[in-house]
Amino acid sequence: MIRILFFLLVVFLLGLGFAWLADRPGDMVVTFNGYEYEVKLITAAVAVTAIAAAVMLLWWLTKSIWNSPYTIARYFRVRRRDRGYQALSTGMIAAGAGDAALARKMNKQAAKLIRSDQEPLIQLLDAQASLLEGDHEAARTKFEEMLDDPEMRLLGLRGLYLEAERLGHREAARHYASRAADVAPQLGWASESTLEEKVEQGDWDGALKIVETQKSTRQMEPAAANRRRAVLLTAKAMSIFDTDLPAAKQAAIEADRLAPGFAPAAAVAARALFRQDDIRKGSKILETAWKAEPHPELAELYVRARSADAPLDRLARAERLQSLKQNNPESSLAVARAALDAREFKRAREEAEAAIRMRPSESAYLVLADIEEVETGDQGKVRQLLGKAMRAPRDPAWVADGFASERWAPASPVTGKIDAFEWRVPVERLGQLIEQDEELSVSLRPAIEAPARPAVEEAEEIVEIAPEPVGAAPSEPSSKPKKEGIAAAPVADAVAEGEDKNPARLPDDPGVTPEEQAEQTQRRFRLF
Repeated sequence: MIRILFFLLVVFLLGLGFAWLADRPGDMVVTFNGYEYEVKLITAAVAVTAIAAAVMLLWWLTKSIWNSPYTIARYFRVRRRDRGYQALSTGMIAAGAGDAALARKMNKQAAKLIRSDQEPLIQLLDAQASLLEGDHEAARTKFEEMLDDPEMRLLGLRGLYLEAERLGHREAARHYASRAADVAPQLGWASESTLEEKVEQGDWDGALKIVETQKSTRQMEPAAANRRRAVLLTAKAMSIFDTDLPAAKQAAIEADRLAPGFAPAAAVAARALFRQDDIRKGSKILETAWKAEPHPELAELYVRARSADAPLDRLARAERLQSLKQNNPESSLAVARAALDAREFKRAREEAEAAIRMRPSESAYLVLADIEEVETGDQGKVRQLLGKAMRAPRDPAWVADGFASERWAPASPVTGKIDAFEWRVPVERLGQLIEQDEELSVSLRPAIEAPARPAVEEAEEIVEIAPEPVGAAPSEPSSKPKKEGIAAAPVADAVAEGEDKNPARLPDDPGVTPEEQAEQTQRRFRLF
């Protein structure tokens, strides 16, 4: 477009010049070799212009003929290169689609048309074709050859990293990732793997530097980087808590500032402050975290912040915590435990039962069992509550990749992922109980489907097979139990009246009828 405009501008200027000369007639006299030549000025201008154009055309023709061998060779070379790039493009698409045969064919064709030192992607296509063919050894060899080329070094490290991950060689994978991170810190996969290695080794300062690099290179959002930094600072504070308390406190407080409401950070910060007798500031941190998300560890630390407190003082602190987060099962359980320590049994029972109404859990029933044992000592009621605790939903725990732990950790022990632990209810136990109930229902199905016998006849059979006292004379078996019998009458009366004298007995007890077995089984299913 610019060339066209320039050509039109030159033509316009030439026409303008010739028009100007035409309006101003004149003669031009040229003396050469004793002769005088007189011509019109406009004629001379046209002649000069024509001669200049002819010279330019002759120069272009001469240059074209002189460069024609190179031009022809260049044409065929460009055509060959275009065909090679077309083959390379088709091969890369085939490799991405999983077509190993076409990828290998296009790789050979591209290698014939383009030299591999001119186009490094040919080596990548060769390695990808080997991977699709299942020849991982050849692919690793190609990736290792790429390490010698500065332009292909990162690509080779990436390929070797993925192969090590596929084989489960975590140490080798992290070695390649570390080399890549040294060359290019902006690579997300390299910095992430190196970060996991630093965390596993306990090098918290090195891990924090990597997080700062990730934040400065915009590999993650600032909020995510702050969260990750809070996790690492919390882990650092926990690791140096017993050896360097001031540094642990500083790291924990910074972690709590970066991630308000993060229970592990708040807990370790409060513990460090309590160790230095700063009760007010530590309690404030716990209160803030409790408002965000109640956690049993926070309640335990808050209630027992002062070791010299009396049980009633601890109960008052638990009530203060409950006022910050009302209608919450964790708040009720915290008050129930403090009331039990203060021997306020009525208050403890009310709070535990309130927690069960809001969210039935194993710990709530265990608190009720402790209250019953301390207050009444009724072992039967205690066993009943313990049975309910076993059937109740499991308490929340720190869960990461299917692994449940009572203590928080900065990374998953399964995959090494940072900040993988979540405070939630594990699902493994629920699945086991469902399987057990399914097995129980299958085992009880014949008994449920069998025709029911009269309850009095079952009571008769139970009395008939009851062992007689040692040394007693053998008696004739009777068809019906005596109404005034000690053993027969209560059993028969209880069965006849439909009363359950032992509500905690198992479905396979000999005194449970098939109807009662089916009813108890259905009741257990309804719990889940």
